[in-house]
Amino acid sequence: MEVTKNALTIDVEDYFQVAALAEAVDRKDWPSMEYRVEANTDKLLELFSERDVKATFFTLGWVAERSPELIRRIQKAGHEIASHGYSHQLVYSQTPAVFRDETRKSKQILEDITGEPVTGYRAASYSITAQSRWALDILCEEGFTWDSSIFPVHHDRYGMPGTPHKPYRLEAPGGGTLIEFPLSTCPLGNYRLPIAGGGYFRLYPYWLSRWGLGKINRAGQPFIFYLHPWEIDTGQPRLEVKALSRFRHYNNLDKCMGRLERLLGDFRFGSVSDVLSETNIPAGAVVV
Repeated sequence: MEVTKNALTIDVEDYFQVAALAEAVDRKDWPSMEYRVEANTDKLLELFSERDVKATFFTLGWVAERSPELIRRIQKAGHEIASHGYSHQLVYSQTPAVFRDETRKSKQILEDITGEPVTGYRAASYSITAQSRWALDILCEEGFTWDSSIFPVHHDRYGMPGTPHKPYRLEAPGGGTLIEFPLSTCPLGNYRLPIAGGGYFRLYPYWLSRWGLGKINRAGQPFIFYLHPWEIDTGQPRLEVKALSRFRHYNNLDKCMGRLERLLGDFRFGSVSDVLSETNIPAGAVVV
C-alpha cells in the first residue's frame, strides 16, 4: 500500500514574537532582542537535508527583511516559501486595511528575495476565525491560492469548530476561492483532538502524536504538521510571563528535536503544494 505523503511546515518566527510572550515583549522592542531564528532555522535545514525531506516555510516578512540570505538558503535547499504575514499580529486584532497592507508587504518582500510567486499563507496563531473571515477575501484579492490558517477546534485564541478537517476548496465571504489545508485533528468519539504539532507536539507524549497522526493516514488522508524554530532552542532567554503562557511556550523544549527526528522516520513528508497536488479535493466550495 502506498504511504501517504504529509505536509511538513515550519513557521519562521523568533521566540520573542509569539503571542504567548506578548505580555513581556512590546513590538517596538523586537529589534533589541537577542535574534536567534536564523541559527535555529539553519539547524532544521540541516536535519531536513540529512533526511532528504522537503517542507514549506511560512516566513514572517519582518524576519525576511533582516535575513534575506536565510530565505535564499531555504529556497536553494528546495523547500517551499510561503507567507506568515509581516509582524505576527493576530488577524482579528487588526483592521482590514492594516491586514491588507501587512499581507501585501510581506508577500512582496518574499517574492523580491526569491524571484518566485508566493501563493500560500498562514495567519499568526491561526487567527483567521469567525470574527475575521474578511481576511479570506483579502488573501484572494492579493493573489494567494491556498491557505493553512483554519484550526477546526475550540481554543481560547483561535479555532473555527465545525469546519472541514481535511483539505477542501473554501469560498470566502466575497465569493473568491482558496484551497484550505486545515490544521490536523484526530477524531476521538465526538471530539476532535488537535494533533498538528507545535505546543501539542511538546505537550503530548510522542506515542500519542504518532498514533493520532497515523490514524489520519490510516483513514487515507494526509495530515499537516507544524513547528517553530524556537521550539528546538533550549538556550533561548526565559521571559517573565504568566503561568499559562510560560507553560505553553517553554514546556518540553528539550524533547522537541528528538521527537521531530523520530517523526521524520515514522512518516513520509513533503511541502504543502506537493501534498495538495496529490490530494483529491472535491470540486464544490465550502462556505466557512
